[in-house]
Amino acid sequence: MTDLSDSGLPSVQRVVTGHDADGRAIFKSEDVTPTKMIPSGDASFLLIWTTETVPADNNDETDGRARDAGLTLNKGSVIRIVDMLPGKQSPMHRTNSIDYGIVMAGEVELELDDGRVTTVREGGIIIQRGTNHLWRNVTDKPCRIAFILIEAPAYLHDGQPLAEDKPENQTQAAQ
Repeated sequence: MTDLSDSGLPSVQRVVTGHDADGRAIFKSEDVTPTKMIPSGDASFLLIWTTETVPADNNDETDGRARDAGLTLNKGSVIRIVDMLPGKQSPMHRTNSIDYGIVMAGEVELELDDGRVTTVREGGIIIQRGTNHLWRNVTDKPCRIAFILIEAPAYLHDGQPLAEDKPENQTQAAQ
């Protein structure tokens, strides 16, 4: 790996496969890219891939990193690396998605809007189901999490959808 990410963690290797003219598997691209600080200063992000639809279309030859994606992608999916910085926390937020968060290094606290907190350590997996939450790194080391976000309808409470609450412009500087 070459450069360090803004978080101080190593850059991220991305390998993309596809098919040749004969239908055989090939390597389409490979790169090593650092995560970049987001405007809020609490984390550094790296967009890895997006799909325009769910289910995904493996015949779409667009480089998934080239799509404009916020925290989620309407009607699609997103995978990104998030490095939560030591002593920092995200704003409380909710997205209309199901999110799979895989802690790759370090540990992070997950707080829900009722104030309950749990710590997720390296190797732990979070399944975030459209709930209002925040992330907090109370350690002195960055925490790296791979997030896979797939669009989902809003959660219905008493028959009414709960509104998304996305922090604005968090990913713009990181893409």
